Amino acid sequence: MEPTDIRDPGTFHKVVDCQWACPAHTPVPEYIRLIAAGRHADAYMVNWHSNVFPGILGRTCDRPCEPACRRGRVEENNGPDSMREKPEPVAICRLKRVAADHKGDVRARMPKPAPQPNGKRIACVGAGPSSLTVARDLAPLGYHVTVFEADPRPGGFMRTQVPRFRLPEEVIDEECGYILDLGVEFVGNRHIDSIQALLAQGFDAVFVGSGAPRGRDLDLPGRQEGAANIHVGLDWLANVYFGHVTGIGRRVLVLGGGNTAMDCCRSARRLGGNDVKVLVRSGFDEMKASPWEKEDAMHEGIPILDCRVPKAFCHASGRLTGMVFERVRAEYDDRGRRRLVPTGEPDEFHACDDVLIAVGQENAFPWIERDAGIVFDEWGMPVVDNATHQSSLPHVLFGGDAAFGPKNIIWAVAHGHAAAISIDRLLHGEDPRARPDPLARLESQKMGIHEWSYDNAVSPDERYAVPWSEAARKLDSLGTEVELGFDAATAWKETQRCLNCDVQTVFTRDKCIECDACVDICPTDCITFTRNGDEAELRTRLTAPALNLAQDLYVSEPLKTMRVMVKDEDVCLHCSLCAERCPTGAWDMQKFLLLETQAGPRCRDAKRREAEVA
Repeated sequence: MEPTDIRDPGTFHKVVDCQWACPAHTPVPEYIRLIAAGRHADAYMVNWHSNVFPGILGRTCDRPCEPACRRGRVEENNGPDSMREKPEPVAICRLKRVAADHKGDVRARMPKPAPQPNGKRIACVGAGPSSLTVARDLAPLGYHVTVFEADPRPGGFMRTQVPRFRLPEEVIDEECGYILDLGVEFVGNRHIDSIQALLAQGFDAVFVGSGAPRGRDLDLPGRQEGAANIHVGLDWLANVYFGHVTGIGRRVLVLGGGNTAMDCCRSARRLGGNDVKVLVRSGFDEMKASPWEKEDAMHEGIPILDCRVPKAFCHASGRLTGMVFERVRAEYDDRGRRRLVPTGEPDEFHACDDVLIAVGQENAFPWIERDAGIVFDEWGMPVVDNATHQSSLPHVLFGGDAAFGPKNIIWAVAHGHAAAISIDRLLHGEDPRARPDPLARLESQKMGIHEWSYDNAVSPDERYAVPWSEAARKLDSLGTEVELGFDAATAWKETQRCLNCDVQTVFTRDKCIECDACVDICPTDCITFTRNGDEAELRTRLTAPALNLAQDLYVSEPLKTMRVMVKDEDVCLHCSLCAERCPTGAWDMQKFLLLETQAGPRCRDAKRREAEVA
């Protein structure tokens, strides 16, 4: 294998699994350490720079960082028998909320509106997370950003489709307010019905962040006859938010296996449905809903019945009476493709008064004329560049669910950052396809011979549970938040479970005397001195075989004996024992910090060259 080039920012970025997995690349260990130090406002601002909505995401994020967290893998591979069967990652998302809940007043730390406009006008369609991210990135640079929203207040689906028992209104108001305070012009109650008319207003760029506003329906026998009591989930949640729906029947069936279905069933439970069931085509483990969303629904007494395909709505005398379902099982072909096969069991009838359909979302672009110059694919989606977010009209960009279909808030934020860079480069005459490098640095954490500037002890604690509100357990209020969040003391304990994966073990070949002391002391057997070879073969003869192919090996240049140092980054605890034990200082603990470059002078070629010369 070739020696690892630690000058490449991607080398150590990939080792910080949580940050690598986060679409916005939030420096997770950095803000967790700040929380541990009681610096909640600093932790909030680290989050705000990357993910824009720490308080919102701390309650609603889909948490791609947590399945990637090294803590779970290390415990599973090395923990004692007393550990849980399925060790859990650090509660990264809920710690993000801790920073938001305990930060105090941070308005003075927010960017100020640009002192001088730069003469460029940007239109954002929709006031959801992607559009608001574009506005936040561009407004301080002098762009006049106008955000058009069909609803009266900003927030998009965060406000209208996420229930208040999960996300309080005041949190949305606060974090949207930080963005509008940058001088962003918000135009509410304004439905854009023509892209051509919008372009005719002379905007220099248009960003479409209108989401995936249409829920899929089910065209089954009995759909029309029972229409009065059959509701599309997305529309129903919005109607609940605006107060148009204040109750529901006692028996409710929710169709679908995503997070929208979980929000529907839990909302129905609070609106009078005391017999609420979720029925889904897939198996329970294959549902798209986040595991914690399924758990929360079941904790509220809502059963989830899997492997059931809806066949018909039943009605009598003009009234919905129930639904018929076919029982199925999943079969997979050689390529892993799933096929649902009838089990042959009799069809099931489930009585109900109302049905909520939450089987997916679709984009709807009737307001974009097909002769406007924007190319659409066979599925009715705009053709969008994955990197620049530009459409076939270079100055019209798409992000969030409007770009690539339904995902989640953190992906929408990442899209907004990327689109803002494209707009900034485009309007400065530079190629949006050339993406800026991130800011990255390595700093030694050595404070003495065997002392470090961070707490390197590995806590044995299991993941701490977030407490629930007793009032919310009554299930009689849509506005009572269920989760209370960690208090400061419990938050500190949870921070200690973090392995500080961004504090890297950096190896200096010329100082190594090949005494193997680091090999002897490593608690996870992740260091090996051996002859080099092809990666596949080398992985098999390390002290402990390196089985996770998704994580790279750290390989040194040849040592004096022509052996190489090979470290399996996958299970390293970053405990610093190798550096403490090394008699020559060949190992050092160096904190790696990576920040994505956002719109502004550093993302532009000319300005960056000027800065480098200066």
